Amino acid sequence: MTGAVASLVLAGAAFAYLGVLSIVLVIIDLRAHRLPNRVVLPGYAVALLLFAAASTLDGHPARLLRAVAGMAILFACFFAMRLASPASLGGGDVKLAGLLGLYFGWIGWGGLVIGTAAAFLIGGAQAIALILLRRADRRSRIAFGPAMLGGAWVAIAMAALPNVTSWPSGV
Repeated sequence: MTGAVASLVLAGAAFAYLGVLSIVLVIIDLRAHRLPNRVVLPGYAVALLLFAAASTLDGHPARLLRAVAGMAILFACFFAMRLASPASLGGGDVKLAGLLGLYFGWIGWGGLVIGTAAAFLIGGAQAIALILLRRADRRSRIAFGPAMLGGAWVAIAMAALPNVTSWPSGV
């Protein structure tokens, strides 16, 4: 197996892991309004390990650096939002944001923007629907993890589909 093929297999394994993690986290967050550390935090190690190996095999270490930068940027942004309004965003959301930023950075800067924007659009649409259906009001706690993960998969799908959008190729 060539380095490029092995790199694709390793990156594919990272995204498959995120798929499984997504299902688990959506179920937990919808039921308990929690994104447990014991589920989210191992995702960092798995993704970092697989992406580090993939970037080494394909000879593009800058891609790993961009992924780590995406992780730091999204974590910092969500951490700042949590500090500004602790009742609006949970600590699990902040940790999940860092993990998703790692994946967004791997696919490109456009993934970071689109995945984050899609998460807030999905979360807003979910909140409006729940209010219109009278299942929530302005003060209700609404799980944001599912919207974040939905936004992530929108960005991932857009990155995987040819000619949907032009993704920046450089770091």
